[in-house]
Amino acid sequence: MAALGPPARTLRGLLRELRYMNAGTGRPYRDTAAYRYLVQAFRAHRVTSEKLCRAQHELHFQAATYLCLLRSVREHVALHQEFHGKGERSVEEAAGLVGLKLPHQPGGKGWEP
Repeated sequence: MAALGPPARTLRGLLRELRYMNAGTGRPYRDTAAYRYLVQAFRAHRVTSEKLCRAQHELHFQAATYLCLLRSVREHVALHQEFHGKGERSVEEAAGLVGLKLPHQPGGKGWEP
């Protein structure tokens, strides 16, 4: 298993994703129930001494997993909007989509040497 990193970084990442989700509503993300729940859960499970706290590690792992899910969904939606099929495309549009250019015929269609 890969290292999770500090819990504060995971919390900041979750709050960043929450801001992205609430950007279209015009309402501050701090007024949402999700924000209050996240902050309350991280405060309740923080370690105050040097002893091993299984519940804190469990919460951190679940939060990191949920953060990965939120990022993946956001990136999937962005990719889907960019590359979603828009019906039938011309040959020139399809070539431009993958970064190619069609050769230009100097005499136009039907030009023969």
